[in-house]
Amino acid sequence: MIEEFRPQVAEPVVISLFNNRELKKDDFLVTELGVTMEPSAKRKVLAAYEHRLGTEVRHPLFGYKLSYRRVMEVQARLLSRVLSGEIAEYPPFSRR
Repeated sequence: MIEEFRPQVAEPVVISLFNNRELKKDDFLVTELGVTMEPSAKRKVLAAYEHRLGTEVRHPLFGYKLSYRRVMEVQARLLSRVLSGEIAEYPPFSRR
C-alpha cells in the first residue's frame, strides 16, 4: 500500500525540504558504513511528514475531504475488504 502514497505523501515532503533549503548537505553524515542524518535533520523530516499527513484531500471514491492519515486508514480497510472477499477489486487512491 505504501507505493500508492509515496508520490503523494513522502516524495513531496522530501522535495519540499530540499527546495526550501530546510535540509542541506551538512545535515548528513557520511561514514565508511554509509550515510545518516543528523538528529536535527531527522526531526525536520518527521515534522514535515506529520504536517503532510494532516493535509486534507478529497477522496475520489467517497467524495469527502479526509487527511492523508485518514485516507491511509480508509485504504487499509478497503484492502481488508478485498482480502476477505467482501469486494471484488481494490480501488487505489489517486488524486489524478
